[in-house]
Amino acid sequence: MTTKQNQCWIILGATSSMARAFAQAVADQGASVILAGRDMDDLKRSATDLSVRGVDAVAMKFDARDSATFKPIITKAEGMEGVINAAVFVGSMPPQDDIDANPDLIEGVVKDSHTGPATFLSMLAPIMEERGAGTVVGVGSVAGDRGRIGNYVYGSAKAGFATYLSGLRNRLTRSGGHVVTVKPGFVDTAMTWGIEGMFLVASPQKVSQDILKAVEKQKNVIYTPFFWRYIMLIIRHIPEIIFKKMSI
Repeated sequence: MTTKQNQCWIILGATSSMARAFAQAVADQGASVILAGRDMDDLKRSATDLSVRGVDAVAMKFDARDSATFKPIITKAEGMEGVINAAVFVGSMPPQDDIDANPDLIEGVVKDSHTGPATFLSMLAPIMEERGAGTVVGVGSVAGDRGRIGNYVYGSAKAGFATYLSGLRNRLTRSGGHVVTVKPGFVDTAMTWGIEGMFLVASPQKVSQDILKAVEKQKNVIYTPFFWRYIMLIIRHIPEIIFKKMSI
């Protein structure tokens, strides 16, 4: 029987506040962690902090815009025993006005929020299939539920990632794996600092707890906090003739 002690979590975007909270939560359960991201100094400090607490933790480079950083993590996972899991907290959201002024920014948003993580997960999937186990947590956004004037490029990237995760869930289920799609509302992170109109802002710790519960119960799609499911249900059902005149 698989225990928490012979599981590893690859955490992409591990310097984000949500990822830190999640890494601590799975480490507390006894899992080892690969902290992956762009800021190696920050990642190494986090790995050292977890290591002194008795957790097997390592920092590795991951850049969604540089596929050359993917293979070393895959190779590391291949050399580890037990169940390999992955949690994706990667994404970028420049102000929509900046993107409108410079459409070249779109490529980076799509790579960070969709195609980069999807490529990595597609490389990891065969390992999970071979071992007949493993969970993928893909963090999307409520922004992907409907294109809105304030962040439609970011929203479209997250919508694409959600569709990818749905297909990956269909694939991995056949070999004993699972995929959880997470759609957070407003969360108190560096990405949302200074944005006007924020309400019902959740803490990274709250979101992490919701994700962990979803993993344990093998949920398919969750909104966090839960009430965002109902907020987005309303937003999705506003008639287009009305919605296109709204500024939400």
